Amino acid sequence: MPITLNKPLAFFDIETTGLNISTDRIVEISILKLLPDGTKQTKTIRINPEIPIPKEVSDIHGITNEMVKDCPTFKQAAAELANFFEHSDLAGYNSNRFDIPFLVEEFMRADIDFEMKNRRLVDVQNIFHKMEQRTLAAAYKFYCKKELINAHSAEADITATYEILEAQLERYSDKIKNDVSYLHNFTSQSRNVDLAGRIVYNGKGEEVFNFGKHTGKSVTEVFQKEPSYYDWMMKGDFPLYTKKIITAIRLRAKNTVQ
Repeated sequence: MPITLNKPLAFFDIETTGLNISTDRIVEISILKLLPDGTKQTKTIRINPEIPIPKEVSDIHGITNEMVKDCPTFKQAAAELANFFEHSDLAGYNSNRFDIPFLVEEFMRADIDFEMKNRRLVDVQNIFHKMEQRTLAAAYKFYCKKELINAHSAEADITATYEILEAQLERYSDKIKNDVSYLHNFTSQSRNVDLAGRIVYNGKGEEVFNFGKHTGKSVTEVFQKEPSYYDWMMKGDFPLYTKKIITAIRLRAKNTVQ
C-alpha cells in the first residue's frame, strides 16, 4: 500500500564506528526520500569518521578504515545532507533510539542546528515489535516474502525498511492509519525530551532527569537548588543535543523568574 504523505518522508540508515552517540562517528549514510507525488530520491554517502573503525565493527558492516580514508568527513558532507533532509519527516528501523540521535549529534559537531521540532518520526521497528516481535531480516521475509541480501549494508537495510512499511500499511490497514502523524505517535515509545533519553517528561508533562542521583526530579528545580549539576553535565560526556536541551530549560527558568 503506497504511503500517504503531505510532505517528504526520508527513510535513512547509518553505519557507525560503534554505539556511543557522544564518541562514535558515522561511516556511511543512505537516504531514500519519498515525495508526496510518489517519486523517490536516493543518496548514499560514505564518510571518513576521523577515528579508527574497530575490526569487530568492520566485520559487521563490512566498511574498513582503508575504504573510508579518502572519503569526505561528516563536516564536509553536512551541508549537502542537511539540504537533502530539508522539510522532510524522518523514518527508519530503530531510528528513534539510534539513527536519529546519532545524526543530530553529527550535525551539531558540524555546527549545523538540525531542527527536529517540526519533524515527525516514524520508527518501523516499533510497528513490527508491536505487531510481530521480530528482527529486520525476519520482518523483511515476513512482510515482503524476500530474503534480506547484504544485511548491515546501509542501502540494503533502508530499502528493506521502506518496503516493510508499505507492506505493514497494507497488512494492518484496518488497525493502523496511512498517515505520518499517526505513525509518528504509534511508533513513539518514550516521552524523551532529548534524543538520548537523559531527560524525559513525567506524567504531569514536566521535564525530569532519567538517570543518576536525580532520577525523577524536575530539571528546573535541580538546577535552581544545585547549579553545579548543570555545570557538571555541560563538562561531562553527554550528547551535544542533551546539553542544548538542558541549556534551553535553564534559560527558560531564568526568564520565568525574571
